[in-house]
Amino acid sequence: MPSQSSAQDLQIFTFVAETKGLRFDQFLALHFPAISLTRLRAAIKQGEARINGKTSFSGWILKAGDEITIQLDPDSPTSAMPEKIPLEILFEDDDLLVINKQTGLLSHPSHKEKSGTLMNAVAWHFLHSTHQPGKTAPRPILLHRLDRDTSGVIAIAKTERASRIVSKAFRERRVKKSYLALVQGVVAEETGTIDASIGCDPHGWPRWKVLPEGDPSQTNFTVKQRFAHHTLLELEPLTGRTHQLRIHCAHLGHPIVGDQVYRRTTRAESEASTVKKKETAEITMQPEIKVKHQLLHAHSLTFRHPTTNEDVCFLAPLPTEMAQIIQRLSSP
Repeated sequence: MPSQSSAQDLQIFTFVAETKGLRFDQFLALHFPAISLTRLRAAIKQGEARINGKTSFSGWILKAGDEITIQLDPDSPTSAMPEKIPLEILFEDDDLLVINKQTGLLSHPSHKEKSGTLMNAVAWHFLHSTHQPGKTAPRPILLHRLDRDTSGVIAIAKTERASRIVSKAFRERRVKKSYLALVQGVVAEETGTIDASIGCDPHGWPRWKVLPEGDPSQTNFTVKQRFAHHTLLELEPLTGRTHQLRIHCAHLGHPIVGDQVYRRTTRAESEASTVKKKETAEITMQPEIKVKHQLLHAHSLTFRHPTTNEDVCFLAPLPTEMAQIIQRLSSP
């Protein structure tokens, strides 16, 4: 493990080479798998990374006992330092790592939060579990994101090639995503499509909302189970707008249980939905389920594997809290 200190706005990490024979840039890449090799080589060239207190070059061959220091900007979005955080791994091979992300875990470091994220955990996993000693660990490349409080299946590429192929599939809408959401009220229709443009209102709150001038956004929904005052929906986003499922459920008149941002929907907003509602679909907001986060779970992810070219489908079981709430609602 490295020692760590701070210098103004920089973090300084110190390592001691235990063996000889590794290039300087390879050594740094081994210990910082979430940071691009280009960024690490730039740090060497700029003197931010040193050997025994002296500047060097990327191809310098280390000797056992050499002391390596590196200064990293904590505001760099690529600075996902390895952290030992438990992961529920659904699948892993040479191309992909698929995780069932827990509720409350930020997908990627932000300018405000540099640790405790999914990418910090994946960096640790790649460094300690999946590569051969002496070789550079894979660099985690997040293929898509989930909100902090949305649980479920999320995919990470382990190679640039896998990232390029799967990212293209996402852009071309050849990736099928299915979510489960517990919403307020009893949804009358068995199936439907919410077609409502989503845009950013810089002067309002929440900033992201249904706006006529927004980007086209569509979500298919299917009723999975009805309860006395709630409905379990399967949601399939056809587009990928910010907070799309949460906004669309609220626009439908059935906000997701526990959503602290989009939980309030006016009658006028509800009637503006393009999905027709029957008179029997009046919303009963009580009794309220007390949870601190939205009950939204990324249930499945289906796409073509970048190497085998076969369709793969990854399923993530519900988090315990959400499963228990649904079971309690099902009880007579």
